[in-house]
Amino acid sequence: MQNKNSYNFALDLLKKLIETPSLSGEEEPTAQLIRNWLEKQGISSFLTHNNVWALNKYFDPAQPTILLNSHHDTVLPNTGYSRNPYQAQIENGKLYGLGSNDAGASLVSLLSTFVYFYDKPHLRYNLVMAATGEEESSGPNGLNSLLQELPELSFALVGEPTQMQMAIAEKGLLVLDGYAPGIAGHAAHTNTDNAIYNALDDINWFRKYTFPKESPLLGKVKMTVTQINAGSAHNVVPAECHFVVDIRVNEHYRNEELFEFIQQHTQSNMVARSFHLNPSFIDPGHPIVKAGKKWGRETYGSPTLSDQSVLSCPSLKMGPGDSKRSHQADEFIFLNELEEGISLYINILKEIL
Repeated sequence: MQNKNSYNFALDLLKKLIETPSLSGEEEPTAQLIRNWLEKQGISSFLTHNNVWALNKYFDPAQPTILLNSHHDTVLPNTGYSRNPYQAQIENGKLYGLGSNDAGASLVSLLSTFVYFYDKPHLRYNLVMAATGEEESSGPNGLNSLLQELPELSFALVGEPTQMQMAIAEKGLLVLDGYAPGIAGHAAHTNTDNAIYNALDDINWFRKYTFPKESPLLGKVKMTVTQINAGSAHNVVPAECHFVVDIRVNEHYRNEELFEFIQQHTQSNMVARSFHLNPSFIDPGHPIVKAGKKWGRETYGSPTLSDQSVLSCPSLKMGPGDSKRSHQADEFIFLNELEEGISLYINILKEIL
């Protein structure tokens, strides 16, 4: 595919992706679309669950490898849509449709970039392109299920809407269920083991405690109690109080590390829903970050989650579009954002390839 045609090919694919429902976990049709598109470019691909992946033509196991990744699943369209979310419509320089911004534009831009470099010999890095599913639901069959099949990764470029600025750090997420025990009894009688009071002691700890390591990019670890439930009647002291804690983790901590510390400082039975949504960070001096700065890109810390959370290698989040448009009604991407995304991806990677 010639560079001057990259935009038209990408736009055509993005329209087809919008018009093909791909709810998280149900991405079979869009996976096939992507495979067909790659095949038309003369590129064979592999399929693992609904994850489509491919290697550059001159892949050399002795070379380090870069992962290019974005997702092709979407959330359900919200009820505020005034347009058909599954109809790709262009008006006033905007392409409307579900998944256009999150993360369709990033995906087709990375695919076009991969095609551009696919058959170039003597690259300093291998390239692996992975168009993955289940990002929106953090499901078990997304990128995390594919990693064991991929070659060892030097670093990753993850496509999400960042206005083509460079998110060099991303907060992780740890969700805890707390179960404070007590002794059930009648409210009219003396009861010194009230589950609600026991829960309040721990809730107050979450409210007041501050982890010492603060990030210049992501700020402090933020712990917020978001749900609480106990009791069945006004005159019954409950035997248990359940509460939920939402923890946003900066790059100085791993989720398991925080969980162990929290267990040591609370009395409730704390249960982690998962540990795999870890924070991400790439050194500001990394070659890909330096290359982005050369092309006028700025760095920042992102509060939103992406597939970076399942990667163990350094990763950079960057893509066309605006995160604030994600999951909103009448989602759209500016056409010039798509064009800029392809151009910047190619030019930045040229600096290191």
